[in-house]
Amino acid sequence: MSPVRRCSRTACGRPAVATLTYVYADSTAVLGPLATYAEPHCYDLCSQHSDRLTAPRGWEVVRLAVDTGPARPSGDDLEALANAVREAARPQERPAPPGSRDGDPVEVARRGHLRVLRSPDQ
Repeated sequence: MSPVRRCSRTACGRPAVATLTYVYADSTAVLGPLATYAEPHCYDLCSQHSDRLTAPRGWEVVRLAVDTGPARPSGDDLEALANAVREAARPQERPAPPGSRDGDPVEVARRGHLRVLRSPDQ
């Protein structure tokens, strides 16, 4: 299966850039950005078919902003990702387990299944 979703129109093999849904109760067709997941009651359309879309007489077409360019991460996305990686790499201080005594060794670090313990005398 191809990772790129294709236009739902018959005999059109272009990549989809927009998703068309209907609100039958309001006689409205909504054309918006490509949905995250393919839904059974929605239609994915290429840029050519989304530009030429018309609705039946008496229906209204609502066009939401569609970005036809490739999606690129914003600066905020990259910064959030970098902060999450830094936070995950920061060593965690572990509180003493309940019932531990002052004379028990203290876990300083962990490497896989091995623990580094510090003597309580230090």
